[in-house]
Amino acid sequence: MSDNFVTAYIGLGSNIGNREENLTKALELLRSTAGIRVTAVSVYINTAPVGYTEQPDFLNTVAEVKASLTAYELLAVCGDIEKKLKRERLIHWGPRTIDLDILLFGNLVLNDELLTLPHPRMLEREFVLKPLNEIAPEALHPLCNKSIGELYYDFLNKKL
Repeated sequence: MSDNFVTAYIGLGSNIGNREENLTKALELLRSTAGIRVTAVSVYINTAPVGYTEQPDFLNTVAEVKASLTAYELLAVCGDIEKKLKRERLIHWGPRTIDLDILLFGNLVLNDELLTLPHPRMLEREFVLKPLNEIAPEALHPLCNKSIGELYYDFLNKKL
């Protein structure tokens, strides 16, 4: 663990079982992890599935965290939370009790077999941009050099 805290944003989603309870439990597990401080959480939003659409709607949120972990350590924490909440990977983009994705980790740009940052599809997903804009409209996307507020505005205007 490093001594410096990095601001990171984690997208959370659930569409199996009690979706709200699954998100709340995942946030509690994040809060109870050494080296992580949850500093903001967006409202929960209901969204249609993307990719594999033959499944129930999702409940999504985004959490802002201050982490004294590396991006890979935070990824491991997210994976451990998914395991604790019984996530199964049976269908690509399929139904799941919980999904945690690191969206941004400071201004880190990374692309390897374990982790891609910023999250490669975040700019295509309203269920990411809308809650992220709610809690961090001024956060910068390090590849676009635009704020989340600007990116969300751009996304909405593309939909028209």
